[in-house]
Amino acid sequence: MKKQNLSVKTQFKEAISYLKESTNYIYASVAIFFASSIAGFIFSTHLSFIDKLLAELIAKTQDLNTAEMVFFILQNNLQSSFFAILLGVFLGLFPLFAAISNGVVLGYVLSKTYEVAGFLSWWRLLPHGIFELPAIFISIGLGIKFGFTIFLNKKIRIKEFKRRFYNSLNTFLMLIIPLLIIAAIIEGLLIGLLS
Repeated sequence: MKKQNLSVKTQFKEAISYLKESTNYIYASVAIFFASSIAGFIFSTHLSFIDKLLAELIAKTQDLNTAEMVFFILQNNLQSSFFAILLGVFLGLFPLFAAISNGVVLGYVLSKTYEVAGFLSWWRLLPHGIFELPAIFISIGLGIKFGFTIFLNKKIRIKEFKRRFYNSLNTFLMLIIPLLIIAAIIEGLLIGLLS
C-alpha cells in the first residue's frame, strides 16, 4: 500500500487543486451573495429587523480591546465557514442560506451607511472584506459542492462523498483558516483605530 504524503506543501497543492476544480460552485456563491446584497440594499426599508441583530453584535463587541476583537472576529468567521462546509451535506441548503442572509445583511448595512455618509464611506469597508469575503465564498462554494454529491450516480456517490469531504476540510485548513486569520487581524486593528 502506498504511503500518503501528508506534508504541508502537498496538502497545500491539493487544496489549490480542489479550489480550481470547485470554481463554478465558488462563482455561484459569489453571484448569490451579490444578488442578495443588491436585494438587501434595494429593499432596506423592509428589513429594519436587522437593526436588532446589529445592535446585539455591537453590544457583544463594544467593550473588547483590539486583541479580543481580533479573536472574536476570527472565532465567528471560522465557525461560520466551517459550518458552511460541513452542513452543506444537507443538499447544500445551509451554505445557500448563509450566502443569501450574509448578502442581505451587507446590502442593508451599505444602504444605511449610504444614507448617512454617501458612497464614499464604502471605501472604509473594503479592507474588512479583502481576505474575509474570498474565504467565505470558498467555504460556501465547497459546502454547496459537498451537498450536491447526493445528485451523483450511485456507483460513485460514496467514493466522491469521501473525496469531497477530505478535500473540503483540507482546503479549510490550508487556505480558509489563513485567510480568516489575516482578515481578523486587519478588521480588529481597523476597528481599534477607528473607535
